[in-house]
Amino acid sequence: MAGLTTHVLDTANGKPAQGIFVQLFREIEAIAIAQAVTNADGRCDEPLLTAEQMQQGAYRLEFAVAGYFRGQGMTLPDPPFLDKIAIQFGIAETATHYHVPLLVSPYGYSTYRGS
Repeated sequence: MAGLTTHVLDTANGKPAQGIFVQLFREIEAIAIAQAVTNADGRCDEPLLTAEQMQQGAYRLEFAVAGYFRGQGMTLPDPPFLDKIAIQFGIAETATHYHVPLLVSPYGYSTYRGS
């Protein structure tokens, strides 16, 4: 199954990160081509790109994490250390599935190509 999906895990609180605003940009375009808000599982309800929308190229996912952590009752400095996290990645094979997870806390994050 081809397409692009993501999910976010809150490593500071040990749970899926519900309510994070996510935008997808194709690097050659200045406007978002997809957007979503993570659900109770920390996932988007629909793929950010379907199999039919997959194109080779450079992409950027942006996750609005500061608002999420403030909503969890955390006091963050102004400006926060991490406000929006941008992950730049490439899609080379349009017939395969790309999954880009984000593991995040207010002061650090990691990502990888998931399955």
